[in-house]
Amino acid sequence: MYKIAVIPGDGTGPEVTAEAVKVLKVAADKFNFKVDLTEFDFGGERYKRTGETLPDSAVEELRKFDTILLGAIGHPDVAPGILEKGILLKARFALDQYINLRPVKLYPGVETPIKDKGPDEIDFVVVRENTGDLYTGTGGISMKGTPHEVAVQSAVYNRFQVDRCLRYAFEYAKKYGKKARGKGDKNTLALCGKTNVLTYIYDLWERAFHEIGKAEYPDIEREYYHVDATCMWMIKNPEWFDVIVTGNMFGDIITDLGAMVQGGMGIAAGGNINPEGVSMFEPIGGSAPKYTGKGVINPLAAICSAQMMLATLGEEDAADKIEKAVMYVTGNKLKSLQAGRMGYSTAEVGDLVVEKLCE
Repeated sequence: MYKIAVIPGDGTGPEVTAEAVKVLKVAADKFNFKVDLTEFDFGGERYKRTGETLPDSAVEELRKFDTILLGAIGHPDVAPGILEKGILLKARFALDQYINLRPVKLYPGVETPIKDKGPDEIDFVVVRENTGDLYTGTGGISMKGTPHEVAVQSAVYNRFQVDRCLRYAFEYAKKYGKKARGKGDKNTLALCGKTNVLTYIYDLWERAFHEIGKAEYPDIEREYYHVDATCMWMIKNPEWFDVIVTGNMFGDIITDLGAMVQGGMGIAAGGNINPEGVSMFEPIGGSAPKYTGKGVINPLAAICSAQMMLATLGEEDAADKIEKAVMYVTGNKLKSLQAGRMGYSTAEVGDLVVEKLCE
Protein backbone atom coordinates (compact mmCIF):
# COMPACT_ATOMS: atom_id res chain seq x y z
CA MET A 1 0.00 0.00 0.00
CA TYR A 2 1.37 3.38 -1.04
CA LYS A 3 -0.04 6.55 0.49
CA ILE A 4 0.04 9.15 -2.28
CA ALA A 5 -0.76 12.84 -1.93
CA VAL A 6 -2.29 14.22 -5.13
CA ILE A 7 -2.09 17.96 -5.86
CA PRO A 8 -3.85 18.61 -9.20
CA GLY A 9 -3.09 22.32 -8.97
CA ASP A 10 -4.03 24.95 -11.53
CA GLY A 11 -5.27 25.28 -15.10
CA THR A 12 -5.07 21.99 -16.97
CA GLY A 13 -3.35 20.35 -14.01
CA PRO A 14 -6.51 18.59 -12.79
CA GLU A 15 -7.21 17.24 -16.30
CA VAL A 16 -3.79 15.68 -16.83
CA THR A 17 -3.60 14.48 -13.22
CA ALA A 18 -6.90 12.64 -13.65
CA GLU A 19 -5.37 10.64 -16.51
CA ALA A 20 -2.22 9.90 -14.53
CA VAL A 21 -4.35 8.65 -11.63
CA LYS A 22 -6.42 6.55 -14.06
CA VAL A 23 -3.27 4.82 -15.31
CA LEU A 24 -1.89 4.51 -11.78
CA LYS A 25 -5.00 2.68 -10.53
CA VAL A 26 -4.95 0.23 -13.45
CA ALA A 27 -1.23 -0.44 -12.90
CA ALA A 28 -1.91 -1.09 -9.21
CA ASP A 29 -4.55 -3.68 -10.04
CA LYS A 30 -2.39 -5.33 -12.69
CA PHE A 31 0.79 -5.52 -10.60
CA ASN A 32 -0.74 -6.36 -7.23
CA PHE A 33 -0.11 -3.28 -5.14
CA LYS A 34 -2.52 -0.74 -3.67
CA VAL A 35 -2.65 3.04 -3.77
CA ASP A 36 -4.30 5.22 -1.13
CA LEU A 37 -4.87 8.61 -2.79
CA THR A 38 -5.55 11.84 -0.88
CA GLU A 39 -6.22 15.00 -2.88
CA PHE A 40 -5.16 18.51 -1.80
CA ASP A 41 -6.33 21.80 -3.32
CA PHE A 42 -3.12 23.83 -3.07
CA GLY A 43 -2.86 26.28 -5.96
CA GLY A 44 -4.14 29.54 -7.33
CA GLU A 45 -7.83 29.21 -6.46
CA ARG A 46 -7.07 28.37 -2.83
CA TYR A 47 -4.60 31.26 -2.67
CA LYS A 48 -7.26 33.63 -4.00
CA ARG A 49 -9.74 32.43 -1.35
CA THR A 50 -7.47 32.20 1.68
CA GLY A 51 -4.14 33.87 0.92
CA GLU A 52 -2.43 30.54 1.66
CA THR A 53 0.12 28.85 -0.56
CA LEU A 54 1.54 25.84 1.29
CA PRO A 55 1.13 26.37 5.05
CA ASP A 56 3.57 24.78 7.50
CA SER A 57 0.82 22.47 8.73
CA ALA A 58 0.43 21.12 5.20
CA VAL A 59 4.14 20.38 4.95
CA GLU A 60 3.90 18.33 8.14
CA GLU A 61 0.90 16.47 6.73
CA LEU A 62 2.73 15.73 3.47
CA ARG A 63 5.57 14.14 5.44
CA LYS A 64 3.18 11.31 6.32
CA PHE A 65 2.81 10.22 2.68
CA ASP A 66 5.04 7.91 0.67
CA THR A 67 5.12 10.27 -2.30
CA ILE A 68 3.40 13.23 -4.00
CA LEU A 69 1.91 13.51 -7.50
CA LEU A 70 1.61 17.12 -8.69
CA GLY A 71 -0.31 18.42 -11.72
CA ALA A 72 0.68 22.03 -12.39
CA ILE A 73 1.16 25.29 -10.52
CA GLY A 74 0.48 28.70 -12.04
CA HIS A 75 -2.63 30.90 -12.16
CA PRO A 76 -3.25 33.91 -14.47
CA ASP A 77 -4.79 35.89 -11.61
CA VAL A 78 -1.81 35.39 -9.29
CA ALA A 79 1.45 37.29 -9.81
CA PRO A 80 4.35 35.12 -11.05
CA GLY A 81 6.55 33.79 -8.28
CA ILE A 82 3.97 33.68 -5.49
CA LEU A 83 2.71 30.16 -6.13
CA GLU A 84 6.01 28.86 -7.49
CA LYS A 85 7.95 29.96 -4.42
CA GLY A 86 5.13 29.39 -1.95
CA ILE A 87 4.29 25.87 -3.10
CA LEU A 88 6.93 24.32 -5.37
CA LEU A 89 10.11 25.71 -3.81
CA LYS A 90 8.72 25.49 -0.29
CA ALA A 91 7.91 21.80 -0.76
CA ARG A 92 11.31 21.07 -2.31
CA PHE A 93 13.21 22.75 0.50
CA ALA A 94 10.98 21.72 3.42
CA LEU A 95 10.91 18.07 2.31
CA ASP A 96 14.61 18.20 1.35
CA GLN A 97 13.97 16.99 -2.19
CA TYR A 98 17.59 17.50 -3.09
CA ILE A 99 17.55 15.69 -6.43
CA ASN A 100 15.71 16.82 -9.53
CA LEU A 101 15.67 13.87 -11.92
CA ARG A 102 14.96 14.59 -15.58
CA PRO A 103 15.02 11.86 -18.21
CA VAL A 104 15.58 13.21 -21.73
CA LYS A 105 14.28 10.42 -23.93
CA LEU A 106 12.81 10.67 -27.42
CA TYR A 107 9.89 8.27 -27.84
CA PRO A 108 8.87 6.66 -31.15
CA GLY A 109 6.70 8.89 -33.33
CA VAL A 110 7.66 12.07 -31.47
CA GLU A 111 9.26 14.82 -33.53
CA THR A 112 12.43 16.48 -32.33
CA PRO A 113 13.74 19.78 -33.71
CA ILE A 114 17.19 18.17 -33.94
CA LYS A 115 17.92 17.18 -37.54
CA ASP A 116 18.76 13.54 -38.26
CA LYS A 117 18.44 12.45 -34.62
CA GLY A 118 16.05 9.81 -33.30
CA PRO A 119 15.32 7.66 -30.24
CA ASP A 120 18.71 5.92 -30.50
CA GLU A 121 20.55 9.24 -30.17
CA ILE A 122 18.33 11.06 -27.66
CA ASP A 123 18.32 9.01 -24.48
CA PHE A 124 20.07 10.48 -21.44
CA VAL A 125 19.29 11.74 -17.94
CA VAL A 126 20.05 14.96 -16.05
CA VAL A 127 20.56 14.81 -12.28
CA ARG A 128 20.12 18.37 -10.99
CA GLU A 129 20.96 19.35 -7.42
CA ASN A 130 17.68 20.80 -6.21
CA THR A 131 18.08 22.71 -2.92
CA GLY A 132 21.22 24.86 -3.17
CA ASP A 133 22.79 27.40 -5.52
CA LEU A 134 21.06 30.70 -6.33
CA TYR A 135 17.73 29.28 -5.18
CA THR A 136 18.59 29.56 -1.48
CA GLY A 137 17.59 33.23 -1.59
CA THR A 138 20.88 34.40 -0.10
CA GLY A 139 21.28 38.10 -0.93
CA GLY A 140 19.17 41.21 -0.99
CA ILE A 141 18.44 44.65 -2.43
CA SER A 142 19.54 48.01 -1.11
CA MET A 143 18.57 51.54 -2.20
CA LYS A 144 15.66 50.03 -4.12
CA GLY A 145 14.02 52.33 -6.63
CA THR A 146 16.97 54.72 -6.80
CA PRO A 147 19.59 55.11 -9.55
CA HIS A 148 22.08 53.44 -7.16
CA GLU A 149 20.01 50.32 -6.47
CA VAL A 150 22.09 47.23 -5.73
CA ALA A 151 20.84 43.64 -6.10
CA VAL A 152 22.85 40.66 -4.86
CA GLN A 153 21.88 36.99 -5.08
CA SER A 154 24.55 34.48 -4.16
CA ALA A 155 25.05 30.89 -5.23
CA VAL A 156 25.68 28.83 -2.10
CA TYR A 157 26.83 25.22 -1.75
CA ASN A 158 28.41 23.20 1.01
CA ARG A 159 30.36 19.98 0.57
CA PHE A 160 27.59 17.88 2.14
CA GLN A 161 25.07 19.03 -0.48
CA VAL A 162 27.49 18.41 -3.33
CA ASP A 163 28.59 14.99 -2.09
CA ARG A 164 25.10 13.57 -1.63
CA CYS A 165 24.00 14.76 -5.08
CA LEU A 166 27.10 13.28 -6.71
CA ARG A 167 26.67 9.94 -4.94
CA TYR A 168 23.07 9.77 -6.12
CA ALA A 169 24.23 10.50 -9.68
CA PHE A 170 26.99 7.89 -9.56
CA GLU A 171 24.55 5.30 -8.22
CA TYR A 172 22.04 6.20 -10.90
CA ALA A 173 24.68 5.86 -13.62
CA LYS A 174 25.73 2.52 -12.18
CA LYS A 175 22.17 1.16 -12.22
CA TYR A 176 20.67 2.87 -15.26
CA GLY A 177 23.60 4.02 -17.44
CA LYS A 178 23.92 2.98 -21.08
CA LYS A 179 25.95 -0.13 -20.34
CA ALA A 180 23.43 -1.19 -17.70
CA ARG A 181 20.65 -0.73 -20.29
CA GLY A 182 22.56 -2.62 -22.97
CA LYS A 183 23.02 0.49 -25.12
CA GLY A 184 26.78 0.94 -24.78
CA ASP A 185 30.01 -0.50 -23.46
CA LYS A 186 30.33 1.81 -20.46
CA ASN A 187 28.33 3.79 -17.92
CA THR A 188 29.30 7.47 -17.97
CA LEU A 189 28.66 10.35 -15.60
CA ALA A 190 29.37 13.85 -16.90
CA LEU A 191 29.71 16.87 -14.63
CA CYS A 192 28.27 20.06 -16.16
CA GLY A 193 29.82 23.18 -14.64
CA LYS A 194 31.76 26.38 -15.37
CA THR A 195 35.16 25.91 -13.73
CA ASN A 196 36.83 28.60 -15.85
CA VAL A 197 34.64 31.39 -14.42
CA LEU A 198 32.80 30.10 -11.33
CA THR A 199 36.11 29.11 -9.82
CA TYR A 200 34.85 28.60 -6.27
CA ILE A 201 31.55 26.79 -6.70
CA TYR A 202 32.59 24.47 -9.49
CA ASP A 203 36.07 23.91 -8.11
CA LEU A 204 34.25 22.34 -5.16
CA TRP A 205 32.01 20.32 -7.47
CA GLU A 206 34.87 19.12 -9.68
CA ARG A 207 37.15 18.08 -6.80
CA ALA A 208 34.33 16.18 -5.11
CA PHE A 209 33.32 14.61 -8.43
CA HIS A 210 36.74 13.11 -9.06
CA GLU A 211 37.44 12.19 -5.43
CA ILE A 212 34.19 10.27 -5.06
CA GLY A 213 34.40 8.76 -8.52
CA LYS A 214 37.96 7.54 -8.13
CA ALA A 215 37.48 6.13 -4.63
CA GLU A 216 33.96 4.69 -4.81
CA TYR A 217 32.95 4.28 -8.47
CA PRO A 218 36.06 3.37 -10.49
CA ASP A 219 33.94 1.56 -13.09
CA ILE A 220 31.98 4.72 -13.97
CA GLU A 221 33.59 6.77 -16.74
CA ARG A 222 33.89 10.45 -15.71
CA GLU A 223 33.61 13.41 -18.08
CA TYR A 224 33.41 17.18 -17.63
CA TYR A 225 31.66 19.80 -19.80
CA HIS A 226 31.26 23.55 -19.35
CA VAL A 227 27.56 24.45 -19.31
CA ASP A 228 27.75 26.37 -22.58
CA ALA A 229 29.43 23.41 -24.27
CA THR A 230 26.80 21.11 -22.77
CA CYS A 231 24.07 23.17 -24.45
CA MET A 232 25.88 23.02 -27.78
CA TRP A 233 26.48 19.27 -27.66
CA MET A 234 22.92 18.53 -26.53
CA ILE A 235 21.88 19.91 -29.92
CA LYS A 236 24.74 18.68 -32.11
CA ASN A 237 25.54 15.29 -30.55
CA PRO A 238 22.98 14.32 -27.88
CA GLU A 239 24.12 10.70 -28.25
CA TRP A 240 27.33 11.62 -26.42
CA PHE A 241 25.48 11.92 -23.11
CA ASP A 242 24.54 9.18 -20.66
CA VAL A 243 23.97 10.72 -17.21
CA ILE A 244 24.70 14.40 -16.51
CA VAL A 245 25.03 15.85 -13.00
CA THR A 246 24.98 19.58 -12.34
CA GLY A 247 24.02 22.36 -9.93
CA ASN A 248 20.60 23.88 -9.49
CA MET A 249 20.85 26.89 -11.82
CA PHE A 250 22.55 25.15 -14.72
CA GLY A 251 20.23 22.18 -14.26
CA ASP A 252 17.20 24.43 -14.52
CA ILE A 253 18.43 25.68 -17.89
CA ILE A 254 19.64 22.48 -19.53
CA THR A 255 16.59 20.44 -18.50
CA ASP A 256 14.27 22.83 -20.38
CA LEU A 257 16.57 22.50 -23.37
CA GLY A 258 16.35 18.74 -22.88
CA ALA A 259 12.54 18.92 -22.91
CA MET A 260 12.64 20.52 -26.36
CA VAL A 261 15.19 17.98 -27.58
CA GLN A 262 12.85 15.14 -26.58
CA GLY A 263 9.88 16.68 -28.35
CA GLY A 264 8.44 19.33 -26.06
CA MET A 265 6.82 19.91 -22.70
CA GLY A 266 3.95 17.57 -23.54
CA ILE A 267 6.12 14.51 -22.96
CA ALA A 268 8.63 15.77 -20.35
CA ALA A 269 8.29 14.48 -16.79
CA GLY A 270 10.43 15.08 -13.73
CA GLY A 271 10.92 14.06 -10.14
CA ASN A 272 11.89 16.09 -7.08
CA ILE A 273 13.44 13.33 -5.04
CA ASN A 274 14.45 12.81 -1.45
CA PRO A 275 15.88 9.26 -1.53
CA GLU A 276 15.38 8.98 2.23
CA GLY A 277 12.04 10.80 2.45
CA VAL A 278 9.03 12.08 0.50
CA SER A 279 9.49 12.78 -3.21
CA MET A 280 7.27 14.75 -5.61
CA PHE A 281 6.67 14.04 -9.31
CA GLU A 282 5.30 16.45 -11.90
CA PRO A 283 5.04 17.16 -15.62
CA ILE A 284 7.54 19.82 -16.69
CA GLY A 285 5.02 21.94 -18.62
CA GLY A 286 3.02 24.68 -16.95
CA SER A 287 -0.68 24.95 -16.17
CA ALA A 288 -1.63 26.06 -19.75
CA PRO A 289 -4.66 28.07 -18.56
CA LYS A 290 -5.90 28.85 -22.09
CA TYR A 291 -6.71 25.15 -22.57
CA THR A 292 -8.43 24.67 -19.21
CA GLY A 293 -11.61 22.61 -19.41
CA LYS A 294 -11.38 21.99 -23.15
CA GLY A 295 -10.20 18.38 -22.91
CA VAL A 296 -7.47 18.88 -25.50
CA ILE A 297 -4.30 19.03 -23.37
CA ASN A 298 -1.72 16.24 -23.69
CA PRO A 299 -1.63 14.14 -20.49
CA LEU A 300 1.41 12.01 -21.36
CA ALA A 301 3.90 14.05 -19.30
CA ALA A 302 1.67 13.60 -16.24
CA ILE A 303 1.33 9.88 -16.97
CA CYS A 304 5.13 9.64 -17.31
CA SER A 305 5.45 11.44 -13.97
CA ALA A 306 3.34 8.71 -12.37
CA GLN A 307 5.55 6.16 -14.14
CA MET A 308 8.67 7.77 -12.63
CA MET A 309 7.00 7.81 -9.24
CA LEU A 310 6.35 4.06 -9.38
CA ALA A 311 9.94 3.37 -10.46
CA THR A 312 11.23 5.39 -7.50
CA LEU A 313 8.91 3.52 -5.14
CA GLY A 314 10.40 0.25 -6.40
CA GLU A 315 7.51 -0.84 -8.63
CA GLU A 316 9.81 -1.09 -11.64
CA ASP A 317 7.81 -3.72 -13.54
CA ALA A 318 4.73 -1.51 -13.46
CA ALA A 319 6.78 1.55 -14.41
CA ASP A 320 8.38 -0.27 -17.33
CA LYS A 321 4.99 -1.44 -18.61
CA ILE A 322 3.55 2.10 -18.41
CA GLU A 323 6.51 3.53 -20.32
CA LYS A 324 6.15 0.89 -23.05
CA ALA A 325 2.43 1.70 -23.28
CA VAL A 326 3.22 5.42 -23.68
CA MET A 327 5.80 4.61 -26.35
CA TYR A 328 3.22 2.54 -28.22
CA VAL A 329 0.71 5.40 -28.10
CA THR A 330 3.22 8.01 -29.34
CA GLY A 331 4.48 5.69 -32.06
CA ASN A 332 1.16 4.37 -33.33
CA LYS A 333 -1.76 6.57 -32.28
CA LEU A 334 -1.12 10.27 -31.83
CA LYS A 335 -0.92 12.71 -34.73
CA SER A 336 0.92 15.26 -32.58
CA LEU A 337 1.81 16.01 -28.98
CA GLN A 338 0.38 19.51 -29.22
CA ALA A 339 -2.87 20.46 -27.51
CA GLY A 340 -5.82 20.13 -29.86
CA ARG A 341 -3.78 18.32 -32.52
CA MET A 342 -3.39 14.88 -30.98
CA GLY A 343 -6.37 13.38 -32.80
CA TYR A 344 -7.80 12.38 -29.41
CA SER A 345 -9.11 14.14 -26.32
CA THR A 346 -7.18 14.27 -23.06
CA ALA A 347 -9.25 11.45 -21.57
CA GLU A 348 -9.00 9.36 -24.75
CA VAL A 349 -5.21 9.51 -24.64
CA GLY A 350 -5.33 8.22 -21.08
CA ASP A 351 -7.66 5.45 -22.28
CA LEU A 352 -5.20 4.47 -25.01
CA VAL A 353 -2.41 4.07 -22.45
CA VAL A 354 -4.69 2.03 -20.19
CA GLU A 355 -5.76 -0.18 -23.10
CA LYS A 356 -2.16 -1.00 -23.98
CA LEU A 357 -1.24 -1.43 -20.32
CA CYS A 358 -3.96 -4.05 -19.91
CA GLU A 359 -2.76 -6.25 -22.77
